[in-house]
Amino acid sequence: MQHNWHWKSGQVGMSEGLSAWQLIASGDATLVAIVSLSLAVSLAAVAIAVAIGLPLGAFLALTRFPGRSTLVVILNGFMGLPPVVVGLTVYLLLSRSGPLGEFGLLFTPAAMVIAQALLVLPIIASLTRQTIEDLWHEYRDELTAMGVGPAGRVATLLWDSRFSLITALLAGFGRAAAEVGTVMIVGGNIDGFTRTMTTSIALETSKGDLPLAMGLGILLIGLILAINGAAWGLRVWSERRAGC
Repeated sequence: MQHNWHWKSGQVGMSEGLSAWQLIASGDATLVAIVSLSLAVSLAAVAIAVAIGLPLGAFLALTRFPGRSTLVVILNGFMGLPPVVVGLTVYLLLSRSGPLGEFGLLFTPAAMVIAQALLVLPIIASLTRQTIEDLWHEYRDELTAMGVGPAGRVATLLWDSRFSLITALLAGFGRAAAEVGTVMIVGGNIDGFTRTMTTSIALETSKGDLPLAMGLGILLIGLILAINGAAWGLRVWSERRAGC
């Protein structure tokens, strides 16, 4: 039978001496499920944002058209989108009376992925645009002389800047993993279904269980640092292998 800890029944609260560290050490099933869901949602959101943001950023870096400057300004401004506004927008879209209500995605992990992807997308697209634009100034004459077409330019510059773009991906993951307002609105913080690390921390804080909330917060920071460390190690290894 699945465990339920402090926020549901109080059987595993700090009052009984069971801290977040003991929950972690014991491999509590509920905690493992929450951590797994948090990572799955954030990684899926980043993957979607990367699939859209990388080519979008490269396109804006390599093309000139009327209104481009305005679009770049808007995209940069969206890097600071208020999470609650994004959450409210997605909620309205996915609610029963909304245009996407028929799919029944509200209060599901899929809704959380969509909301987080919308938050992460401007970050990845904007940082990609800046990175590719700087690289284009360096390689423009060479690629033009070789007769490389638009699609080839995008592919070449994205590949050459792959190490630098890791920073953009990590920035996007950090935004997604730390999000609470958006996922609370569209996910509902349902125990055992849409409860994540951040919403758990918010819930425990509101209930006054600060030690448990602090423990969970430290665990979340540790996970983010571990993923960033792994990504950085992969970058260093890849650069050495490529002779950079």
